[in-house]
Amino acid sequence: MIDSIDRQIIVMTQAGLPLVSEPYLKIADELGISQQELISRIKNMQALGIIRRIAAVPNHYRLGYRYNGMTVWNIDDEVVDKLGKQIGELNFVSHCYHRPRHLPEWPYNLFAMVHSQSQQGLQAQVDQISQLLGDYNRGQDVLLSTRILKKTGLRISG
Repeated sequence: MIDSIDRQIIVMTQAGLPLVSEPYLKIADELGISQQELISRIKNMQALGIIRRIAAVPNHYRLGYRYNGMTVWNIDDEVVDKLGKQIGELNFVSHCYHRPRHLPEWPYNLFAMVHSQSQQGLQAQVDQISQLLGDYNRGQDVLLSTRILKKTGLRISG
């Protein structure tokens, strides 16, 4: 599905883009291809699902966000996708997704990661999500982060 150049692009970018003013140009030059070809190949790999996304991965603690929590919600299945989209669009939610329940121990099917600089701020965010969910909220919890874990995807070797 991918050729040797696509594989090199993945290897060269999987730990992050180069910290230069024109990272795509630098990668293209190192590969001996044009910047346009590089961008075209990346877009093609995204369309095929080989690359899911290109995004910054911030260290929330270094940015001053000491209160980070995965909020988990028990939401009616017929509205979880619609409500999850709304929650995912909130500016304090970094990611939001639908996951299967594991009854009876784990009734939660909607997860949303929130970030705040204070405990009170985090609670206000949880309250805002709860208010948005309204009567569809059949239970919730917050799993607070105490440290940063992996935060990387699959890594392949060159």
